Amino acid sequence: MKKIVTFLGVSWMSLSAVAQTDTITGRVHQLEEVTITETQRKHTVTSTAPLHLLDRQDMLTMGVTDIADALHRLPGITIRDYGGAGGMKTVSVRGFGAKHTGVCYDGVMLSECQSGEIDLSRYSLDNVDNLSLVIGDNDDIFIPARQVTTPAVLNIQTLRLPTADTRAHLTTQVKFGSFGYVSPFLRYEQNFSDKFAFSAVGEYTYAENDYPYELQNGLQTIHDRRANSRMNSGHGELNFLWSINAVNRLSGKIYYYDNDRQLPGLVRYYTNLSGENLRDRNFFAQMMYQTRWGEKLSLKWNTKFNWSASIYEDALKPGGINDASYWQREVYTSVALLYAPDDHWTFDYSADYAFNNLNGSSWRAVTGRPSRHTLLQSATAKYHNKRLTVLGRLLYSLYLNEQKDVPDVDRIDIQKNSAGNMRRLSPSVSLSYRLLEAYDLYVRASYKNIFRSPTFNESYFYHYGSPNLQPELTDQYNIGVTFSHTRSKNWHLYLTLDGYYNHVKDMIVAIPYNMFIWTCVNIGKVYTYGMDATIKASYRFSPRYALLFSGNYSYQKVENRFNPESPNYKKQIAYMPKHTGSLALTFENPWVNVSLHGVGVSSRWPNNDHYSGTMIDGYMDFGVTAYRQLTFGRHQIEARLDLKNLFNTQYEIVSHYPMPRRSYQVTINYKF
Repeated sequence: MKKIVTFLGVSWMSLSAVAQTDTITGRVHQLEEVTITETQRKHTVTSTAPLHLLDRQDMLTMGVTDIADALHRLPGITIRDYGGAGGMKTVSVRGFGAKHTGVCYDGVMLSECQSGEIDLSRYSLDNVDNLSLVIGDNDDIFIPARQVTTPAVLNIQTLRLPTADTRAHLTTQVKFGSFGYVSPFLRYEQNFSDKFAFSAVGEYTYAENDYPYELQNGLQTIHDRRANSRMNSGHGELNFLWSINAVNRLSGKIYYYDNDRQLPGLVRYYTNLSGENLRDRNFFAQMMYQTRWGEKLSLKWNTKFNWSASIYEDALKPGGINDASYWQREVYTSVALLYAPDDHWTFDYSADYAFNNLNGSSWRAVTGRPSRHTLLQSATAKYHNKRLTVLGRLLYSLYLNEQKDVPDVDRIDIQKNSAGNMRRLSPSVSLSYRLLEAYDLYVRASYKNIFRSPTFNESYFYHYGSPNLQPELTDQYNIGVTFSHTRSKNWHLYLTLDGYYNHVKDMIVAIPYNMFIWTCVNIGKVYTYGMDATIKASYRFSPRYALLFSGNYSYQKVENRFNPESPNYKKQIAYMPKHTGSLALTFENPWVNVSLHGVGVSSRWPNNDHYSGTMIDGYMDFGVTAYRQLTFGRHQIEARLDLKNLFNTQYEIVSHYPMPRRSYQVTINYKF
């Protein structure tokens, strides 16, 4: 309550002193589907909380090959990558963990009620227009309440529909590379009139992923190849945009993903045998309606149905538990109302409702049939003048949990209690101030309080979950400076520097009762201190020659602060490197554009106890990209060659899951 009272007092004083720019005019631009890249870049400078953007051109010039590679180019991000094209990839931001990172796909959040972690390996960059990472509160306040329920949100914006003409546009692409990798891609799009546009996307990926690796056993070096690692996936989308009139717009998406992949096991001495297989399927349909009444009031309505299945089998355990399959469903809807009484004030009220449920293939897969009703409400005020922007928000979260018994199962060792209901008010406040009127030099500061409800696995998983868990409570503080300067038309510099402190209370951890039975309990406290820095610079010698440079560096100290008597007190949390960074240098010329890029990560511990001999070594991974675009009238051809892990470095991101060594990828893209 002290935090809430303080928040309300600070917000009222701030809002009484300054003004705001997120007006109805901006929303009209959104209705008309006007997207200007330079405006998006401007927001990364003026934002009250850290905002980092990678658009399609950035990803090309920086030599980005997949979504995991793209995320390595953003500061403050830690990736878990299990290797190869089909390896699971999850992302955490500033030490919070993957469960605290939201992922938004075309304006609607992705959900994972079972584990809480979104596997980003299923989302291809071929249909992505830009990626943006918001750490804290988004300055765009006209958003669903669900988008403010996590400390950080990764926004994936797919390619927008054409509006300039009524011709059919077709993009065809094929990628092929090392270890049996091949991926054809097709996109058809057409604006049938000044009111209706449509697109269809299809993609298929196959890879053997049998890449070689080395394993040190004392003085002996073992050479082997990854086994049981085949990937076979497909993805399709249908999109439409209907501009009903000047103030009403309806858009929608139908999405399907199917991935049948083998799961390579841990690499051990003299064997990497595994018989695990996982099939992931996901279908969702989402729709957004947006309208405006006069010059002061706008409404946005989102709705979504999501279904997903994960079917797991282990052929090497015929006499044991050889399957664990799950099916989850979600129904979601959101209404946001934006009111802008003048050019300075803007207010938003958003209300979201979601229903999730989960069932498993047997009582051993998950206890009972859990379900959850979620009600979220957010009230936001934003005020701006030419030099100062202040944003204040209050979020109310309500989670109602229920569990149904499994039919035909009556065992006393199965916990049949439902997880407790949860409710909380969460405040946040942020500001940005322009230090000099003549320069784009801003200082920003933000505070956000939020909590994470336990996932279904943490509450109900057999011999692991506990229905008595409390939510994880988080506080995050940030202070930083941003600078952008263009000198003539040839030279541009962009810099950001942010320092932060995070605190997680009642952290959920798994505690063993014996070697076979673990359970989740609330015991943890984690403190994080860190710093993020980014730089982008470009110099154009002439219209046809240019040098582009980009880089980022992050330092994060993520410490266990629960028990001073514990041997792991003040030790770095598992899989959190203290130092990460990336760089890219690109030379644009009339012949072949060339980019040299690299990613570096310091050593990490795979456990919180820092057992001797278990540290994962740091690494530097360099690559080279060469590409050329040719235009013939309405036709455009792009050819690209990527050499990955140029120096053939052997490294791991997850312990005992070696990453691929030197490899190549060729991309040929044709569009008209």
